[in-house]
Amino acid sequence: MSETIHHPLDDAATDPFEVAARAARDIARLTGVEHHDIALTLGSGWGKAADLIGETTATIAATEVTGFSKPALAGHVGSLRSILTPKGTRVLVIGARTHYYEGHGVRRVVHSVRTAAATGARTMVLTNGAGGIKSTWSPGQPVLISDHINLTGDSPLEGATFIDLTDLYSTRLRDLARRVDPSLDEGVYCQFRGPQYETPAEVRMAKTIGGHIVGMSTALEAIAARQAGMEVLGFSLITNMAAGIQTTPLSHQEVIEAGQQAEPVISALLARVIGEL
Repeated sequence: MSETIHHPLDDAATDPFEVAARAARDIARLTGVEHHDIALTLGSGWGKAADLIGETTATIAATEVTGFSKPALAGHVGSLRSILTPKGTRVLVIGARTHYYEGHGVRRVVHSVRTAAATGARTMVLTNGAGGIKSTWSPGQPVLISDHINLTGDSPLEGATFIDLTDLYSTRLRDLARRVDPSLDEGVYCQFRGPQYETPAEVRMAKTIGGHIVGMSTALEAIAARQAGMEVLGFSLITNMAAGIQTTPLSHQEVIEAGQQAEPVISALLARVIGEL
């Protein structure tokens, strides 16, 4: 029912950055926190990290904030949390991701990132559950995103907006993460449109053009974060090996189960990395 009403980002004449500014004011009012330093989007398998980062001082339903929609996907909690770390850093945890395949348009996909920037966050940490192409990886393994290939055919940038994406996934932050866990591997993330899983031929294509990870999120958000002047750190949880590499059929249940099994380890890892930012 809620998806049939007018959404503030659906009108082409609307300034998406003004909507993000309104959303940031909502967050400040509802949480009592005027400024956040770091934003963290929690994808499949990463949810428990929020409990380990520090003290949650406020939790609000994302639907109370301008421009946010109820998540369409099981495994996403639909809330925003303001967390105070032991170092005194403010982290905005986004548990309400809009996926491109939901068909709402790219403005709504990146609204959470633009809102985070409008709250003052200068670092954007993006996490996801994804399929792995490297044969040395196994389900349940976290990897760093070193770069991406945007296969959606879309962009959050509108008009003649030219943004340099060199070192989009910050080398500095990846080095920091590897200081926390030297065993972390990394790879290039390919964002497909979804919601269907990639075919074996599409996975072979991704590998041929330099991809190591396949999924349905993150790349568009990272572009928007760079446009907003944020430093980006990306993590993928390898929830399954991609089609044609693993022999069994892919399923969303498999993704959820792999995330649940890996959650204690990867959440602790992510919390340690956040603590160093």
